[in-house]
Amino acid sequence: MPSNFLSDSASTPTSNHPPSDSSVTAASSSSDSSSDALSLTSSSSSVASRLSEMWNYLWIPFMISLSKELSLAKAQSGIFLPGEFEADSSSPRCTEPEPRLNYRPVIGILSHPGDGASGRLSNATNASYIAASYVKFVESAGARVIPLIYNEPPDILFQKLNLVNGVLFTGGWCKSGRYREVVEKIFKKILEKNDAGDHFPLYAICLGFELISVILTKDRSILEPFNAADMASSLQFTKDLNIEGTVFQRFPPDLLKKLSTDCLAMQNHRYGISPERFQENQYLSSFFKILTTCKDEDDKVYVSTLQGRNYPVTAFQWHPEKNAFEWGYPTIPHSEDAIQVTQHVANYLVSEARKSLNRPPTQKVLDNLIYNYKTTYCGRAGRGYDEVYIFTRSPM
Repeated sequence: MPSNFLSDSASTPTSNHPPSDSSVTAASSSSDSSSDALSLTSSSSSVASRLSEMWNYLWIPFMISLSKELSLAKAQSGIFLPGEFEADSSSPRCTEPEPRLNYRPVIGILSHPGDGASGRLSNATNASYIAASYVKFVESAGARVIPLIYNEPPDILFQKLNLVNGVLFTGGWCKSGRYREVVEKIFKKILEKNDAGDHFPLYAICLGFELISVILTKDRSILEPFNAADMASSLQFTKDLNIEGTVFQRFPPDLLKKLSTDCLAMQNHRYGISPERFQENQYLSSFFKILTTCKDEDDKVYVSTLQGRNYPVTAFQWHPEKNAFEWGYPTIPHSEDAIQVTQHVANYLVSEARKSLNRPPTQKVLDNLIYNYKTTYCGRAGRGYDEVYIFTRSPM
């Protein structure tokens, strides 16, 4: 209660007379004033409370915005603005390239018998082809391609092999005859180059995977039947795998995780090798280590990615090139993650080829590049390859 009310009550003697009108009026006025004061205080408190709530909503975004501005300013502090760079004569204009690396690598891709379209494009008995997707795969990572035409005279074929910094064996169907013999000779030559000190990588994809396995074991029965034609799958990484020095070393962690959960790898084969058979064979297990496995349509497990233990040889039972460059099968993954898989696998091959010591004459390289040939569009059928290079005569 107001202090003046207590004071008046204590000092006023008891009287039987009723209070005068003036006293009532004064008391009423005092009561109204107190009520107004309480109302004003309550109103001020409410406004202060609302302002406090508003500040709680505003200060967090404000601090986030301020933090971003400070981070941007910090990042920009390392950027030279026009006029500043020239003033600092001690700063080089460009980083010097690593002198030990080859920044103009060339990959040799071995052609495969036929026209890639069951004779619909060429019935020539000497026809061989390279699917354009393999060429684009290599080019997307910053290398050029020289076709290694399998049925050319051996001296010409191996002269071309001396013009490249790495080799790619493609998918296909042929496992015998001259083609198989040429694959084996090139494979042995690649091992010799590495033994001689030249870092010379090999990618063996699908059929290439199978042929290398047969060549190493000298046993065609090493291959087992699997039901993995025209399907996409995930990749299961082996336990305690160290990805350093492998094709997966530069994959972002989130993409590696998605590889093991999402169907980002295109499969199109009917043969393979089970992990059990692989481990039992000393020729395979001593040359390669298993990076990944997959399951086929019947849930049978097969080896899907191999890495050479002592040689830069990587073998894929899946097709890393198809995600970005083939459209004939509806099962080929084309998501952004799938495209990144293609790009990272291509990047690794070319990064390995840059380590090659081979520096062939420029004019000889230019004379043999795949740019000297034309492609043939074969995607109208809706299946198989979209585009191929067919070799039946000398380059145009």
